[in-house]
Amino acid sequence: MRYPSHFLPASDFPLGGPGRLAELPPPPAPFYRMTTSVFRPGYWRLALTGLVSTVSGVAAPAYDFFICATLNRNYVVGSKIVTTNGVFQRDATQGWAHVGYNDTTLSAVAFDPRDRQVIYTSALNGCWRSLDGGRTWQINTGWEITEARDVAVDPHAPDHVYLAFVNGVAVSTDRGQTWARREKGLPDRGKYTQTIKVDRTRAGRVLAGCELGIYLTKDGAQRWKRVLATRGTVNELQQSWHDPKIWVAVTQNDGAWASQDNGESWKQFPTVPTSEALYNIAMDPTQPQRLVIGSWAHGVLATEDGGKTWQARNAGLPEPHQVWRVGIEPTTGRLLASVVGQTLFASEDFGRTWTREALDGSRVNAFITVPRAHTTASKEK
Repeated sequence: MRYPSHFLPASDFPLGGPGRLAELPPPPAPFYRMTTSVFRPGYWRLALTGLVSTVSGVAAPAYDFFICATLNRNYVVGSKIVTTNGVFQRDATQGWAHVGYNDTTLSAVAFDPRDRQVIYTSALNGCWRSLDGGRTWQINTGWEITEARDVAVDPHAPDHVYLAFVNGVAVSTDRGQTWARREKGLPDRGKYTQTIKVDRTRAGRVLAGCELGIYLTKDGAQRWKRVLATRGTVNELQQSWHDPKIWVAVTQNDGAWASQDNGESWKQFPTVPTSEALYNIAMDPTQPQRLVIGSWAHGVLATEDGGKTWQARNAGLPEPHQVWRVGIEPTTGRLLASVVGQTLFASEDFGRTWTREALDGSRVNAFITVPRAHTTASKEK
C-alpha cells in the first residue's frame, strides 16, 4: 500500500481539525441529488467539526432512496434467464422496488425538483427522459452524445440539465428536449467526464470530474476552469450535506481530495492510498465527520474524524474485497456496499461488521437520495 509522498500537518488536514467552528449552513434549496443539508429533530449539525448547535423546532424531512443497479447473475447472451436492471427504490418494507425501464447500462438518475414525474437517466446511448413518472421514455440526445456517465439537474434552474459523457459535457436548457455540447475551457484531449454535480447554493455553478482533473463553471457551462489537476480520472464528486462549502472527490490513481471553499481549491487527504483506483465517496447525512470510500483494491475505507484518519472496514465482506460502490442511507446512517459478483451488503456500525442485504448478483452504479417533501408534481410543464 503506497501513500502520497507529501503529508499535511495534523492541523491542516482537508476537512478541518477538532474544535474548528464551521459556518452554519442556510436552509436547503428545494431539491438536491445526494447533496442536501439534512435536519434531524432538535438540532443542526455543524459541518465536519463534531460540534452541535441546538435549533429548536426543526422537523426531520423524509427521503426516498434509490440505486442504479444491474442484476445479471448467470446471464449470458442468448440465455432465457430474465434479468431486472435499472433504477430501484427503497420501499416501506426495506426492500427494493424496480422503477422505470430495464437497462443494464444506467449509471445515474436525476429528478426535476418541481415535478417528480420528470426523470432523467444517463445510459450507454445518451440521456433518457420520462415526463410521466417512468411509464414512457424518450431519448433526445443524438449520435454524437453517447456513453453517458452522470446526469444532474440545477435546483435553482430546473430546466437546466447537465450530462457527463465520455467525450465531454452536454447541457440542456429546455428540460432535456434539446442538447448542446458546452466544453469551452475543457482540454481538447482528455475531456472524458465521469461525474458532474451542481452546486446547490447557486444557479449555474457546476463541478465536473474529468480525465485530467476537476473543472468548475460559474455560468452554466459557458466556460470551464480547471481547479485541480490530477494524474487520472476523477471518479466521484460530492458536496457536503452539512456545509455546502465543503466538497470531496476521489480519483483513479491520485487519491482523495477535499475543498473547503466551494471547490475553488483542493487538498489531498494525506492518509488515503493513491496506489489503486477509488471508485466513489459518500458523506454521512447523519454524522458530519463520517465519510466512506469504495475501492476494488482496498474495499471499504472509512473515517469518523472528518478525514484525519482512515481505516479499512472489511470484516464480514467476501474476499477479495472488490467494492464497486458505497452508499449511506440518509435517515439512519446505515452503510451499504456493493461487492462485485456478490450482493449488496449492509452495516449498522459504519463498516465494523457486515451482513448480506439483498439483490443477489447485483452491481450498484449509484446511490441517490431525494427529499420526499418535494415529490408532489408541479403544475408547471
